Amino acid sequence: MTQAITKLKLTFEEYLNYDDGTDNRYELIDGELITLPPESGRNARIAKCLFLKLVNSGPVSGELVDYNCELQVPVLQPGYAANRYPDLVVLKAEHIELTQTRLTITLNMPPPDLVVEVVSPGKANRERDYIVKREQYAARGIPEYWIADPGDEVVIVLQLQAGTYVEVGRFQGNERILSPMFPALELTAEQVLHPVFN
Repeated sequence: MTQAITKLKLTFEEYLNYDDGTDNRYELIDGELITLPPESGRNARIAKCLFLKLVNSGPVSGELVDYNCELQVPVLQPGYAANRYPDLVVLKAEHIELTQTRLTITLNMPPPDLVVEVVSPGKANRERDYIVKREQYAARGIPEYWIADPGDEVVIVLQLQAGTYVEVGRFQGNERILSPMFPALELTAEQVLHPVFN
């Protein structure tokens, strides 16, 4: 359940400077701070396992993969959040210097290479990951977006083409995930959706 913590109307710059002395995460919606609930254990395990697979298989260095990164995104409709916390983000090398003070990629920075969202149960969560975030990430210019859906047992890979995401594929079971960003990646949908830590 989300909860608005203030009735003040904040700009994004004011939000970036906001500090309530906690480690709470917030979405800024229509100028109001909305407290985000903690991530589910399942989603956190999937993100951690994917982090390890990406780093250990070699297509990207560990310093460029993060599951605590915040993104400023375009507000395309009233009620859309101005920021998102994807379950996993693959940064560009220049983000390391740009995010020294705060791990937030703002609109004046280059977009990350990849974002991954793990779908939580419930209609509102599905709509947010499949529709709203898809629109916002495309408008932000993020080249690749993965939707990992444990409920439907599928990993969907989307590639940005002419400002819109085009589906590369829907991967299930032992099917190898095809990633335009990381073509040499050896990873199956099963490994993403049912993480095993060795």
